[in-house]
Amino acid sequence: MSSDPAFRGDPAHLNPEQLLLAAAVSCQLLSFLAVAARARIDVVAYSDDAEADMPEDERPVRITAIRLRPTITVTPGTNVGRIDRLVEVAHKECFVANSLTSAMDIRATVIVGEA
Repeated sequence: MSSDPAFRGDPAHLNPEQLLLAAAVSCQLLSFLAVAARARIDVVAYSDDAEADMPEDERPVRITAIRLRPTITVTPGTNVGRIDRLVEVAHKECFVANSLTSAMDIRATVIVGEA
């Protein structure tokens, strides 16, 4: 572990800011998989291209915004319209998101896999 490079840390090591973002991503992923399973939706793949903002000139220094951009692949025949609703439900069930004061924006891309 190291500090963020903005605080003279070693970029070759994970820092607390990256771990906080990873916690938000993994909680959303696991919450989504749970609600999708309850809804009997088969998820083939899930990846996320997440980002967080931590303005260096703002005091107190904190992560002010988190953007999750999951790409969710489902099986053919899945009602794609339900996925966005399940993403919202998963966000509401995610204890990490519920613990943070940062603004969170989640926009999923849904891909229907081939038969």
